[in-house]
Amino acid sequence: MSEKYALIAAEKADPTCPYSVVKMCAWLEVSTSGFYDYRDAEPSPRALRRAKIITYVQAAYALGRTAYGVRRVLAVLQRSDDPEVASVSEGLVRAIMVELGLAGCQPRAYKTTTEPDPDPPTAPADLVARDFTATEPGTKLVGDITYLRTWTGWLYLATVIDCCTREVVGWSMATHMRASLVCDAVSLAASKGKIEPDAVFHSDRGTQYTSAEFATHLRGLNIRSSMGRRGQCWDNALAESFFASLKNELVYRTVFATQERARRAVAEYIEVFYNRIRLHSGLGYKTPSEVAHSFQQNTAKAA
Repeated sequence: MSEKYALIAAEKADPTCPYSVVKMCAWLEVSTSGFYDYRDAEPSPRALRRAKIITYVQAAYALGRTAYGVRRVLAVLQRSDDPEVASVSEGLVRAIMVELGLAGCQPRAYKTTTEPDPDPPTAPADLVARDFTATEPGTKLVGDITYLRTWTGWLYLATVIDCCTREVVGWSMATHMRASLVCDAVSLAASKGKIEPDAVFHSDRGTQYTSAEFATHLRGLNIRSSMGRRGQCWDNALAESFFASLKNELVYRTVFATQERARRAVAEYIEVFYNRIRLHSGLGYKTPSEVAHSFQQNTAKAA
């Protein structure tokens, strides 16, 4: 009972809270008089800390766009400058999220979009061999294509992801799946200085990636091509993992009335949320931009 009163008190402590005490008590099935008795009583240090943690959990969940589960919410709290918040346990965060009805996005099965070339030319070797790690940014990258449904037709998204920082360094969207779609994504990454000379770009054996146009494009940028085996989705797991996050955290939760709205939403997800806000479990719960910035600082110091 006291936990529900603490939640109401925490809400009312926010000056922007639009709900009355009477309504919140009714929603939580507690008495209004009981809340005022609780409020007027001297709160214990434990109750005060829990109320504070509740507020931080709600803020962390909102920061993650209601997609964060317990571990990412915990990681956000552990980055706090407040020792009481930073030392919170996973069990307390889990209990509070259950109490508040907060849950992360549940992953769905990912469907491969690219179509394998039935008669490809001699394919490049697999230079990655499912090792999606790199010691420096810009040296090993992966790419893939996915689709987006809108009320005005399909959109296709091609991405380039850095294996070191997990940053989406290049992307392009179009209403077609021609080779120019993937060429444009790589060109964007190169124009931003995100690809080092003699870097490896890894993909599946989709027709766009096996095309002569794309091979010529990579050679012109001094990039080595690498491809996984046909029908082996795990050979390009990092690229597909990003699409799973995009679909679960944005696409499956949004109705795109127009292609332009889809473009804006995806661009904002990539450039603002995924690269700069979203904590990545594979990076020790840091953001891709934080990892990239750390490498830039170390390079500057060594120069």
